[in-house]
Amino acid sequence: MPLASVGGHHMGAHYELVKGEEKDPHSNEMDSHSHVISITPLTDASKPRRLLSLDVFRGLTVALMIFVDDIGGLIPAINHSPWDGVTLADFVMPFFLFIVGVSLGLTYKMALFHGLVATRKAVLRALKLFILGVVLQGGYFHGLNDLTYGIDIQRLRLMGTLQRIAIAYLIVALCEIWLKRDDAITSKLSSLKKYQYQWVLAFVLTAIYMALLYALYVPDWDYQISSVGFSGPNAFSVKCGVRGDTSPGCNSVGMVDRKILGIQHLYMRPGYRRTKQCSIDSPDNGSLPPDAPSWCQAPFDPEGILSSVMAIVTCLIGLHYGHIIVHFKDHKDRILHWAIPATSLAFMGFSLDLLGLHVNKNLYSLSYTCLTAGVAGLLFAGVYILVDVCGCKRPTLFLEWMGKHALMLYILAACNILPMFLHGFYWQKPQNNIIFVCRPQSGRKECWQTGKREKKQFLESFLAPLVYADACIASLTASISAEA
Repeated sequence: MPLASVGGHHMGAHYELVKGEEKDPHSNEMDSHSHVISITPLTDASKPRRLLSLDVFRGLTVALMIFVDDIGGLIPAINHSPWDGVTLADFVMPFFLFIVGVSLGLTYKMALFHGLVATRKAVLRALKLFILGVVLQGGYFHGLNDLTYGIDIQRLRLMGTLQRIAIAYLIVALCEIWLKRDDAITSKLSSLKKYQYQWVLAFVLTAIYMALLYALYVPDWDYQISSVGFSGPNAFSVKCGVRGDTSPGCNSVGMVDRKILGIQHLYMRPGYRRTKQCSIDSPDNGSLPPDAPSWCQAPFDPEGILSSVMAIVTCLIGLHYGHIIVHFKDHKDRILHWAIPATSLAFMGFSLDLLGLHVNKNLYSLSYTCLTAGVAGLLFAGVYILVDVCGCKRPTLFLEWMGKHALMLYILAACNILPMFLHGFYWQKPQNNIIFVCRPQSGRKECWQTGKREKKQFLESFLAPLVYADACIASLTASISAEA
């Protein structure tokens, strides 16, 4: 089940929606009372071409995910932001959620489904994806330095990337099945009217999130560290007693997860460990400062319950872009109806950040939602112009392939299945493997523990030819400049 099918933009190859196709005036629309969608299957002769920009955008997101996961340890500037702020890595999750929403806008428009049948299929698909996420990210599979299998059920991580996508997929799929009117689309305004209940839901979810984020009282709380080999106190107390705090230790997003999921089921290596308060090498990982706050080593799940509420909103925004594909056939109309809201969302995100509602991926803040959804919309419009309007398909064939096999690539790359396999191939010594070059923080324990000096020397032994070539180019450039 590739991630493409999670978004569901091809429930069957005969029900694809593509660029510039004309709507059949005799085709049946959804009956608002029976919730049945019915169309006549396309023959091979009349079957339209696939909308390639969906796969290319998804493939681009997968490529970005692999890039930031493997290179982020070497270049902290593109790694996930420790807390406030946004980096390249912070766009991956919203891009996935956005394209899932776009795909859902096509799925339940074109497929032959009764409302209850579609609901059952959506629930089953979301459940499968959620369970897969627990298996992959719950802690069962070993890491690159730990060859043991199994997990303590008491510490099973319940939330994660695939789990968040599964939740957003389910809610948005149900919205598309049940929350739309049987109105003809003649303009942008009529499009908004047809899907007004979905927009109401998006605003309600946003209001609930903001109310809980700023109104919930966060009391003092305690946690323990039981890691093997940990030296120092293993019990910590975090002093809060506040409302509306968005700091790492006293925000209501973390409190909701601790109360509902249990602190032992949260992510054990949160990004805020790389903040200046918690790392002497910030924004990279490092030792704790002498005056580090007590929450620095506490678990926190960046894909938790409350933050996933805004993830659903991102998916709903993507759903709107899918509706544009369905109801507007002219390229200019589609691009215009994508570009205006995308630009507005991005501007709103920047404005909210300047006003104090900081962009924060860990909290999935409102400004983060607006900014990332706006960028996703603009990027998708650009990919659509490049691939489906201009026909520039050959350079994007590899991204298209990646988009069609997104879940497989996610499992192999992001969940360390492929790295664990490659870890067995090395040069002279087991420590000299390609995984250590790309992921020095996970390749050899003693290098990570003794600091960056040995890591730098080790990498230089691999990169010496490139360093030499760079020096030659720099020398040649300087000589040319001097002569000029």
